[in-house]
Formats: sequence, C-alpha cells, structure tokens
Amino acid sequence: MARPKPDQFLLALLIFFISTSLCFCHGMSWQVFQEDDGMSWLNEEDNEVDIVQTRHDPSRSCNFESGKWVYDQSYPLYDSNCPYLSTAVTCQKNGRPDSDYEKWRWQPQGCSIPRFDALKFLGKMRRKRIMLVGDSIMRNQWESLVCLVQGVIPTGHKKVTYNGPSMAFHSLDFETSIEFTWAPLLVELKKEAGNKRILHLDLIEENARYWRNVDVLVFDSAHWWTHSDQWSSWDYYMEKQTLFQSMNPMVAYQKGLTTWARWIDLNLDPRKTRVIFRSMSPRHNRENGWKCYNQRQPLAFSSHQHVPESFVVLKEVLRKMSFPVYLQDITAMSALRRDGHPSVYRRAISQQARQHPSSFSSDCSHWCLPGVPDIWNEMLSALL
Repeated sequence: MARPKPDQFLLALLIFFISTSLCFCHGMSWQVFQEDDGMSWLNEEDNEVDIVQTRHDPSRSCNFESGKWVYDQSYPLYDSNCPYLSTAVTCQKNGRPDSDYEKWRWQPQGCSIPRFDALKFLGKMRRKRIMLVGDSIMRNQWESLVCLVQGVIPTGHKKVTYNGPSMAFHSLDFETSIEFTWAPLLVELKKEAGNKRILHLDLIEENARYWRNVDVLVFDSAHWWTHSDQWSSWDYYMEKQTLFQSMNPMVAYQKGLTTWARWIDLNLDPRKTRVIFRSMSPRHNRENGWKCYNQRQPLAFSSHQHVPESFVVLKEVLRKMSFPVYLQDITAMSALRRDGHPSVYRRAISQQARQHPSSFSSDCSHWCLPGVPDIWNEMLSALL
C-alpha cells in the first residue's frame, strides 16, 4: 500500500483538529442552552425528597418525614386577610380565640426546610405553570401557596382566571400561573342513565386533558376513596365495561391509581414536566369530629405510628412507574397537628355562640390558614 505524502497527512490532521473543535464548541453551546433555557432545574438531583422508584438512594436524601414541630414567633408568613382564602379556613376571622397554631414550623432531623421566599419561588417558576390536582384539601394547599406569593406582587399585576374545574392565580410580571384543578378521584366519575353515579376505574382523559403542558404537577387522591358507603360519591364501579356494585375500596384505589400512572407514563416527558404526589392529609375525625376541637398545641409524638393502607397502595403503584414521580410524605408530620383544623371555626361564630359549640359541626379534615399547608408548600418549594 502506498504511504500518504507529507502534505496529504498534514491536510488530514488539520481537518481532524477542525472537526474536533467544532464538535467541542457545539457541545458547549448545547450545554449553555440547557443552562439558560429555564428547564435545567428538571435535571437537578433532589436530595431533599423521597423518590419512590427503586433506583433511589435514601442515604443521599434529607428525610423531611422525621422531625418535630418547633414554635417560631416569626411565623406565619402571611395573615388571614389574604384575599384568596376561603371563609372556611380563615379561623381567626371566624372567631377562633387562639393563634399559636399559626406559629409552628417543621424541623426535620439533620437538615432544615428553607423559609419560603416568594420572590425566589416566582423566579424559579418564571414562565412556568404549576398545577395542584386533587380534592378540597389540595384546594386548601393551593390557597396557601397563592397567599405565600401574592404579597410581593403589586396590585394590578395579578389576577385569577377560571376554566371548567380549574382556577389559576397569575403573576403577570413573572408570567407564572399557580393553578388548582378539581379531580378528587383522578379517574372519571360520571352520572349516567337513571342518575346512577358510576366511577370509571379505567377512564381518565376527561380530567387529564387539563394536565397537559404543565411544568410542575402536584397530585393527591385518597380521601374520597375511603369514604364510607353513606358518604360515597358513586353508586357503581365500572372497569372494561363491567359494572360492580361493590369492591374493596383499596382494590378500587389501586386500579384508579394504576390508570393515572399509565397516563403519566404514556403522556408526559420527564425532561419537561416534574410530577409530585403528596401523601394523604390525616384526619382527626374520631369522636364524631370532635377530636380536634379546642386543641391548642401539636402532639410531641404519635402514640401509634399507623401507616394508612392507602399510602402502602400508593407507594406500590409509584414503584412500578417508568416516569420519576416524587412522593412528598406529609402524613406523619401532619398527624401531630390536631390543633391545626378549623373545627367549629369553619364559619363565623359569635362570642355567645361559642358557649354552645356542640350545636355546630366540627371540621377536623381541612386546615386553618395560615397553618399546616404553608409548611407543605415550604417543602414543595425546597423540592423545586
């Protein structure tokens, strides 16, 4: 074989160096684009959350679940005059005589949750949509998040819009929307022939169409699945055109969650969307809803570390997903806060009426605001 001439060899070497430099520059420009396109946060390692997939290394994470409630005079981060709060959660306005329930923050063991910084949150969410999907307790959390940020936005630079089951708070300067979508069961509940209410365990698109093109999705779904027959929102279950009059609630929950998981796996791109599933908010409804009445302090510890069956089902479904869903576990920490519910102060009560509280219903499911959901949102902000 003829040996290449020296000038041919030098030409080949020059071409090699030029092509290598171009590839290197192209790689650098792509890296800069990734850092500047506002989506690089989707690829950061999150050492402060519990990712449920089996590839998670728990030794690298800050365990938010284990800790204690610490009294902090610098809380709350807003007051009950926030115009976006529902009457049912403005316990101070409704006559609740104590306010210490507003001043407790969660202190995890071995780490801290950063104090919520509204401008930092809005900066992180610039030109993005965050949507909270679920039941009335998720609405509770949405109101908290809106009140945490709205105080730094001037009047006239914010608005609320409505679209079917969704409502959205808009920060116009940041082009950020904080949204809530009503879907307490995630799957579809329909009223059909004869006014029969049918829960379709394998249908979801009617709800899921609102979840598309969202940057951060936060889900919860558990309470409605555990309602007793007396309070159930459906008459029949349906799966694959087969009607069931009864089914173990946790079997139904697993089927519904599996439908949700399949939709997430097939329709969302983890490079563009972050998905978080918030665990079940605890209820203190024993003693006919009076377990939370007149409670003034958090419990120091839980006398029984009961893991709800719905939580076990949820973790099992998440483990089987290919999409990386983050589990935000607020159940155990919130179980210590039986002082944080509205109880009878879900409506305005006069001084005289307080002398006869038993004539009112007691809400031990939702949360006074400011209050416990603010801490969930501090955790959420740390995650993002």
